[in-house]
Amino acid sequence: MADDRARVVVIGGGVAGTSIAFHLTRLGWTDVLLLDRGELTSGSTFHSAGLVAQLRNSVSHTRMMMYGAELYPTLAEETGVDPGWHQVGTLHLASSPYRMEALARQAGWAKSFGLPVEIVSAQEALERFPLIDASRVLGAQFVPTDGHIDPTGLTLSFAAGAKAAGARVRTGVRVEEITVRDGRVVGVVTDHGAVEAEVVVNAGGIWAHELGRLAGVEIPIVPMEHQYLITRPIEGVRADFPTLRDPDNLVYVREEVGGLVVGGYERNPDPWHVSDPIPRDFNHRLLPENWERFESIADGAFRLIPPLQTIEINRFINGPEAFTPDDDFILGETDVRGFFVAAGFCAHGVTGAAGIGRWTAEWIVEGEPSMDLSKMDLRRFGRQYASRDYALAKAYEIYAKHYDVRYPGEENEAGRPLRMAPTYGRLEKLDAEFGEKAGWERANWFRSNEDAAHEDRRPRGWAGEQWSTAIVAEHLAVRERAALFDETSFAKFEVSGPGALALLQRLCANDVDVRVGRIVYTQMLNHRGGIEADLTVTRLGDERFRVVTGTASGSRDLAWIRRHQEGEDALVRDVTSGLACLGIWGPAAREILASVCDDDLSNEGFRYLTGRDVEVADVPCFAARVTYVGELGWELYPSTEFAVRLWDRLIEAGAPHGLLPAGYRAIDSLRLEKGYRSWGADITPDDSPLEAGLGFAVGFDKDADFLGRDALRRLRDEGVTRRLRCLTLADPRSSTLGNEPVRVGDGIVARVTSGGIGYRVGLSIAFAYLPDGLDEVGTKVSIEVFGDWVDAEVVEDTLWDPSGERIRA
Repeated sequence: MADDRARVVVIGGGVAGTSIAFHLTRLGWTDVLLLDRGELTSGSTFHSAGLVAQLRNSVSHTRMMMYGAELYPTLAEETGVDPGWHQVGTLHLASSPYRMEALARQAGWAKSFGLPVEIVSAQEALERFPLIDASRVLGAQFVPTDGHIDPTGLTLSFAAGAKAAGARVRTGVRVEEITVRDGRVVGVVTDHGAVEAEVVVNAGGIWAHELGRLAGVEIPIVPMEHQYLITRPIEGVRADFPTLRDPDNLVYVREEVGGLVVGGYERNPDPWHVSDPIPRDFNHRLLPENWERFESIADGAFRLIPPLQTIEINRFINGPEAFTPDDDFILGETDVRGFFVAAGFCAHGVTGAAGIGRWTAEWIVEGEPSMDLSKMDLRRFGRQYASRDYALAKAYEIYAKHYDVRYPGEENEAGRPLRMAPTYGRLEKLDAEFGEKAGWERANWFRSNEDAAHEDRRPRGWAGEQWSTAIVAEHLAVRERAALFDETSFAKFEVSGPGALALLQRLCANDVDVRVGRIVYTQMLNHRGGIEADLTVTRLGDERFRVVTGTASGSRDLAWIRRHQEGEDALVRDVTSGLACLGIWGPAAREILASVCDDDLSNEGFRYLTGRDVEVADVPCFAARVTYVGELGWELYPSTEFAVRLWDRLIEAGAPHGLLPAGYRAIDSLRLEKGYRSWGADITPDDSPLEAGLGFAVGFDKDADFLGRDALRRLRDEGVTRRLRCLTLADPRSSTLGNEPVRVGDGIVARVTSGGIGYRVGLSIAFAYLPDGLDEVGTKVSIEVFGDWVDAEVVEDTLWDPSGERIRA
């Protein structure tokens, strides 16, 4: 092959790969070589149903889809190839009351995302799609800017645009090796020869897992069979029919040449070539029809659209699609520098193709995306996903439950239990209600703490579904007495060596050059000043530090530190599994701990935000005086073999004081009262510490420069235009769940980032970024909670112990 060098090699000629090439050329990177083992679209793209639906469950995902709906109508003129875009809108039907509630909630999200959405009656749905049996329909959601597109036309349009700008496209070229040297990709080897490259992008679709392993990277893609049929023309079907989704009947429908495309997500899917290699000759091929598996979808379609019962089928499609263990895309740079991935689109690659291309190209060119893509970042997956059986179990459940209404806090069950703290057996005996995060089993609450007297505090609606009176009891125990938490799942890293301080000073916004034993709360920022990580750093020695961060963000935070480690003589180790963590907090915490510890635990002897080695009940551990619940207390870090002994002795010592074991749902309600931020909700890579009210954790004057400092200085000098504010709702049982629109007058001004009920202050609390001028305490707003506008007011951020006296007592 004559093409022996390129700045960027893109592997995969489907809709994602061609979009990435197209958007790279738009950013001025024209030395791009796209390779495909077969022909363009010959993987999963050619058999995609082509639906384009924009509304998703996160701001970033929805913005990505909205960009596609904006770009697709312009592509024909720009590239000379018509992608076959039809803006006909989408009707999401509700055939059950809980589905109608879900659609109303999503419509609220749409308002905060800036996406036009209408809630319409069953009669209006029938007028838009006259073939349905509306007697089964309660109502619908209509998104007018949705539509459908020809997947092959879209791919060819992207490819034409890329080639016109200088990119090269080569088909019939199979990548056999990905060359890595000193942790960085340097090219690929194909069946036509070697190609040098600075960047390699794995856009291999169902082959992404196999391609990743060529570079020593695990990409947890699971191919699943996905089926739909195409009918002969049906009388009355028009080209302007909206696409149709009826999750209660498991089906989606769209018009196709006077007939209908009918597909869906069955509850008994078939995985395909999960552990064994995909056949080398599987190009532009389909799988055998499986009518038995399609039966549930057909039954739902027949109920919804009676004419389908007698119409002739023109074609049956069964093809593999790449799914992920958490139903989100896999994007970004891998642990191999310069090796990127864009795959695992869960049958939504056509909808997301434009955004996938735009933000992946931006990530490559700029070093990071301009939008929060943390939920799509490959590095969110821990080491457990190297198990194909585990990845399959998770992906299978995701597919099977694709159309389910999921209540907030509802847990998945597949692959559990996997990671368990040493105290797991003790928590079980206390009747813990377990949740799972990053593979860890964690107590959400303890049924042994349930108290019917608190039933009147149950949140209204969905927030009260996955809920227990035990949450209230545990919350109040922390405020009034004490509670014991197992937090072993917290991610814990040790950074050591001569370059440890320099590395952390460069990454942390706060000054971590403190005396040994001090604990520093800080963020790690991107070049935009956005918050990539929210954590604490404890100085254990002159050249030794411990970093503690959240369970869900641990893998990604570790990758962030290691990615920026180049040039520093430092060792970064993950010590999560070697250390347990028990947190004891509440007014009685000091007295309880002192009864089993001879160390000086007085305020003078053990200051807030300090830590040191102690012995508790004969257990050696590191005690850190920190809190995420707003009360006096400590986190205790013993080696894992001591954890059960420590738990038992603290439970025993706390009994006379009314100590309760407590779970993570109480932590969340407690932190809301205290005004503590939650990473991934209140603070993200799109939010700066100055906007989030965390300016106190920024060391502008520290001697060392830090990543994001210039952006923060500009923001400080120019002034922030929005601020994260605490809101309290007039109805103390109307609980927000996140993404609800916030209105002032008739205008939507913000969305809720997180919310819940503070059981000690007796208020429903929400956080939202309000624009300058509307963020003053006392400002009246309203928040839409499941279709109802609830009055709310801007209040001081800290509703509980605003002076901080209790945590420093």
